[in-house]
Amino acid sequence: MIKNPLSELNFIEGEVLLFDKPFKWTSFDLVRKVRSQIRKNLGKSKIKVGHAGTLDPLATGLMIICTGKKTKQIEKYQATEKEYIAKIYLGATTPSFDLETEVNKKFTIGHINRELIEEILNMFVGEQQQTPPSYSAKWVDGQRAYKKAHQGIEVAMKPSVVTIHEIELLKVNLPEIEISIKCSKGTYIRSLANDIGIALNSGAYLSGLRRTKIGDFEVEKALQVEEFKLTEAEKPLI
Repeated sequence: MIKNPLSELNFIEGEVLLFDKPFKWTSFDLVRKVRSQIRKNLGKSKIKVGHAGTLDPLATGLMIICTGKKTKQIEKYQATEKEYIAKIYLGATTPSFDLETEVNKKFTIGHINRELIEEILNMFVGEQQQTPPSYSAKWVDGQRAYKKAHQGIEVAMKPSVVTIHEIELLKVNLPEIEISIKCSKGTYIRSLANDIGIALNSGAYLSGLRRTKIGDFEVEKALQVEEFKLTEAEKPLI
């Protein structure tokens, strides 16, 4: 893994790059930006670039971008454990389970305290069935689920088995809490937030999310998008 200098990278033979995805960027936005920079400097119109795990537009944090022959390793990185810092707003829900859509229901939180939150969070540690949000990139009948949801089409999402390895309550500032999560591939933190709200006999949605780790890779070692600018003096190996 090389963060700098960019001149030492060989994008065709393959590189594994770490990026800190900006807020409101899609995962494809980041892939497209990296691919454009590489193509521009190599003078080649075709080069493989892909990511090892989607992040929602409203989330920030670690994304792994693979180039060239290293794209064959994407599935290996996707299968590793992920770590997140999540902010969860209690007492309301949204159709998307996050801030992408407006609040549709409100609930009381007068009965909720730190002790109850910690008790409920412990219930989610371990293997469980989790239903993905209808506003997600899951394929349903040949179309992304979120496209159907935005059209007002009811989407029946199938649950899948995920594992929550650890949950830690970091902050309580009601109506918002902050937690850290270590979880398996395929875990939707938005769904976890919604399920936590139900378990608290209230409602909840994800109000902030940052991915901090994928396997052994940490966001602290990631590039900011603006750092990935290849100049003539930094022309990479081909």
